[in-house]
Amino acid sequence: MKNILKKITFGLCALAIGAAAFAADKGTAEEATAMVKKGVEFIKANGKEKAFAEFSNPAGQFIKGDLYVMAYDMEGLNKAHGGNPKLIGKNLLEIKDANGVFIVKNFIEVAKGKGKGWVDYKWPNTITKAVENKSTYVEKVDDVLIGVGIYK
Repeated sequence: MKNILKKITFGLCALAIGAAAFAADKGTAEEATAMVKKGVEFIKANGKEKAFAEFSNPAGQFIKGDLYVMAYDMEGLNKAHGGNPKLIGKNLLEIKDANGVFIVKNFIEVAKGKGKGWVDYKWPNTITKAVENKSTYVEKVDDVLIGVGIYK
């Protein structure tokens, strides 16, 4: 019986350490905002084509842990996606989350309205694959928006 309790205790400790390590790897709102601002500056300095390629580069400077840059035009066409390159070139205007929230439409609404801000929705975590609450900071630059999301 003592042996089973030791194994259970060890297993729970290992899970707690793993969960703490994963939580430490989660991007923060400050990091997401900073990455978007860095992306805006990159577009201004290098042009959209080069920026979109760099945003989508898996080994590039715009992917860090569970943070990555995505870019859309104002019609919902995905121009860059650091988390899922299969989305590039697809119009995602009508994409909804698990609760029926129009994700990209909301990105565009914020970008056209205030020019920048946060959008909340549910989305599969690229690392855990579980559907989680997510909030994405978007900012408009010229005729596109870029965003970086955090899992809550």
